[in-house]
Amino acid sequence: MIIIDKALKERAAAGNPIRVGMIGAGFMGRGIANQIINSVPGMELVAIANRNIEKAIRAYSEAGIDNIHTVSSINQLEDAIHTNRYAVTDDALLLCQADGIDALIEVTGAIEFGARVVMEAIAHHKHVILMNAELDGTIGPILKVYADKAGVILSACDGDQPGVEMNLYRFVQSIGLRPLLCGNIKGLQDPYRNPTTQAGFAQRWGQNPTMVTSFADGTKISFEQAIVANATGMKVAQRGMLGYNFTGHVDEMTCMYDIDQLQELGGIVDYVVGAKPGPGVFVLATHSDPKQRHYLNLYKLGEGPLYSFYTPYHLCHFEVPLSVARAVLFGDRVLSPLAGPVVEVVTTAKIDLKAGETLDGIGEYMTYGQCENADVVQAQRLLPMGLAEGCRLKRDLPKDAVLTYDDVELPPGRLCDELRAEQDALFASRLPLAVG
Repeated sequence: MIIIDKALKERAAAGNPIRVGMIGAGFMGRGIANQIINSVPGMELVAIANRNIEKAIRAYSEAGIDNIHTVSSINQLEDAIHTNRYAVTDDALLLCQADGIDALIEVTGAIEFGARVVMEAIAHHKHVILMNAELDGTIGPILKVYADKAGVILSACDGDQPGVEMNLYRFVQSIGLRPLLCGNIKGLQDPYRNPTTQAGFAQRWGQNPTMVTSFADGTKISFEQAIVANATGMKVAQRGMLGYNFTGHVDEMTCMYDIDQLQELGGIVDYVVGAKPGPGVFVLATHSDPKQRHYLNLYKLGEGPLYSFYTPYHLCHFEVPLSVARAVLFGDRVLSPLAGPVVEVVTTAKIDLKAGETLDGIGEYMTYGQCENADVVQAQRLLPMGLAEGCRLKRDLPKDAVLTYDDVELPPGRLCDELRAEQDALFASRLPLAVG
């Protein structure tokens, strides 16, 4: 998206910057704030909402901003924006409602809270960029239905691996190849990691131990690959994905997959542990034209039938502002569901679970998530990982058991459950019946 830099400079020259609000001010939120304020002409971060206002203030302060005003009403927020003062608040819904904000970046990682924020933003005709694969992978399809009806964009972001994969996928398609695999390169995959085992790493990098755990135990990558699947129509080859351990270069993986299986499934999402160049992403694709295959061989991509394309990095918060510009200036989504879910993330016991216990959250001690095709999830009534927190167990379950709705009592009054039920009702009839 090279045209974005020129378009943003034009907005800056015209004195008409894109006005952005951000919800969440943790590790990634602080990086996004610094990037927009100091490196993105034509865009202004006019307000930050966080439950702990001190963290919102910190995000601005670390970026060199001292003209910070705490607001608690929509009028105060609108006045701060109008008078070029930076606003912080503990009420995220104010940012959703403010006329002086063009787009929101949601970077909380929370599902119930995130659902309320996104629905409020859509109701007030705000574009929303999600740095929240967990929310997207749980109820993204129904949220997109609401966004489409409101005429706004709801999209995942550049920089995170799903967005980098989708950009690469679109590039490969644009030059005439057929992508058959979207892959994510990992350095570690151990479903039994927990916040205690990951505490040292988290402390070293100033991150949240539960977030770090969600990467280590495979839950995060499952959500990431699920939303790529939902945006491309690809499936998984098996529950949990294939997940090869491979220490060579991803270019050498073209012979590791059965192209007939890939074509039969319509392509798959997957991951690999230990491959180079990590931590990047890759796409394996094929070409039906023998004349073009000759050229691909000349250009050192090999004889096929699979060809490897990769991006050797993902730069997270550095690229998120580009997603905002794509939505506001060009009406372009980085990544969003094509329709209903194709791949889901299902709840799996990390330890032996006992009846009467209440499940903890993503990246904690009791559960991890793994990918499964949506038709199987529907047929077997598997419990989405994004809805597991707060559920009360009805029965004992052994380690590595995949939980179903029948195993738990859902907490009352959650919007995410209402939206999930609506999503299931809308799309379930469109899913093929699971085999086996």
